[in-house]
Amino acid sequence: MNDPSAIARACADAMLAEDAATRHLGMTIDRIGPGHAVLSMTVTGFMTNGHRICHGGFIFTLADSAFAFACNSYNQRAVAQHATITFVAPVYENDRLTATAREVSRRGRGGIYDVSVTNQAGEQIAEFRGHSRSMKGMHLPESA
Repeated sequence: MNDPSAIARACADAMLAEDAATRHLGMTIDRIGPGHAVLSMTVTGFMTNGHRICHGGFIFTLADSAFAFACNSYNQRAVAQHATITFVAPVYENDRLTATAREVSRRGRGGIYDVSVTNQAGEQIAEFRGHSRSMKGMHLPESA
C-alpha cells in the first residue's frame, strides 16, 4: 500500500478498533489523511457539569482524539508528549462538536498539531495544541 491517504485510513481503522474511549463517547471520524483528521461528537447529558455546560474534559478528549488520529496517520505509532487547550465558548447538551486537527510540524520523532473545535454553527469553541512523540511499532504490517 503506497497511497498515503489509504495508509492514513487503514491506520485510523486499526486504531479505532482498539480505542474504547473514542467509540464509547460516540465520536466519528469524518475525514482522515496524512497529518490531519476531523472527528465529531454530540454532547450528551452525562457530559455536562454543575453549570449545565459540557465539562471541559470531554472537549479536551475530542480534540485529543483528533490529534491522535492525525499524528498516527503515517503507520508509525505516536503518543501525546504534551497538550494544552484554551476554551473559548461554552458548549451545551445536544451540541455537535467538530475537532479539526492539522499537522504544523513533523521532524524526527516529534510532531506539533493544532486542533480547532467548533460547534454545529461553525463557532469556535476551543483551540488545542498537541506535541507528539513517535515510538516503536506500526499500526499496519510492513507488507500492507
